[in-house]
Parts: sequence; structure tokens; C-alpha cells
Amino acid sequence: MVVDSFIDLLLVNDVLNANPAIKAARERVPAAGLKFHVTALICQQTGGPCENTGRGMKEAHAHLNISEKEWQAMLADFRRVLNNYGVPMQEQQELLAIVESTKNDIVVRK
Repeated sequence: MVVDSFIDLLLVNDVLNANPAIKAARERVPAAGLKFHVTALICQQTGGPCENTGRGMKEAHAHLNISEKEWQAMLADFRRVLNNYGVPMQEQQELLAIVESTKNDIVVRK
């Protein structure tokens, strides 16, 4: 449910949708596919039995030209979902640390 809500918010995020590369990618990749890959990644990174079989973060995001502003918009949505589901602060910090560990592979330094 957390991933579903998170992806649903990302899909309607005006900051992200203003990036033509992100908008085009969303038109190519169905929401269900994105939810599957994000779920597998989180499951794997948190020690679960899942294995992320998708492309690496750098490869998957290189063509999207994601800015710091877009990264921060994504983080705001992620925090909002975690708070809405009552995820305890310690677990939120652990999840945010996992997400932050991917930043250098996702955000384009200008």
C-alpha cells in the first residue's frame, strides 16, 4: 500500500511532470510496472526475500535529467506517504537513508 500510494502521488506531481523526459517515461512505463520495480527494490534493500531484477538506478534514470528540485519533490511525496501510513520514525529514517543512497545515481549535477 505504501508503494502504491507513493507512486500514485509521483504520477501526478506537477514538479516531476514538468520535466519532459519524466513525462515521456511515464507514458512508456505503466504504473503497475513502476510499482513492481519499486516494491522489489525496497524489499531487497530492507533485507526481504525479493530481488530487484530491473536495471540499476543509474542506468534507469540517466536519460531523465532529474534535478535537485525534482529529487526534493519526490522526497516530499515519500515522507508524506510514510507519515500517512503511520510508519514509525526509526523506520522512516532507515527508508530515507536507503533512498538517499541512490541520489548520486539519479540526480544530474548541473
